[in-house]
Amino acid sequence: MKNNENISFLPFHAINEFMRDDYREKVNELVFNSYLSLDDNIQRSINNHMNKVVKIPGFRNSSKAPHHVKRNYFIKAFEKSPGFVATILNAWAGVHEDLQLRVYSFLLQRGWDILPLDADRTKLPGFITVWPDTDDFEQLYNSFSQENQDFNANSDDVSLMIVWISGRLPFSTTDNKNIVT
Repeated sequence: MKNNENISFLPFHAINEFMRDDYREKVNELVFNSYLSLDDNIQRSINNHMNKVVKIPGFRNSSKAPHHVKRNYFIKAFEKSPGFVATILNAWAGVHEDLQLRVYSFLLQRGWDILPLDADRTKLPGFITVWPDTDDFEQLYNSFSQENQDFNANSDDVSLMIVWISGRLPFSTTDNKNIVT
């Protein structure tokens, strides 16, 4: 993109339009079940978002509700709150640290201009709407799998990690992989 062009973003919860219901539940369940092993800052962020966007009847503080009660509210918040989605995807990526490192390296090798791996993607306003027309999820997964034959990851996880690491959703396409040139 040229410096005088605007970058369009979709809010983080727009990812729900690209995810199957069962996979959305799987992602949320993994984060939910991994909660105690997450970094303290990520746990705090999840709790803050839970308290802001999740109202569980009978609990002033939603994060204090029992596990089995919070589960469904957790997924509903993911469908509606951009900040909650960003926090959950950040936690999910942290749980899949090896996949995160491999996808980051893979995208750099393909010439994608992406933020450094340690950048806080939760601070972005959402996903960039431009996707390179030379790459689709199936092609990316096949290339990733071929380059990482020693690593077992399903196409859903690889695709979601590509979206999270690149900060892009395939809303519109271009032959330019760069965010800003």
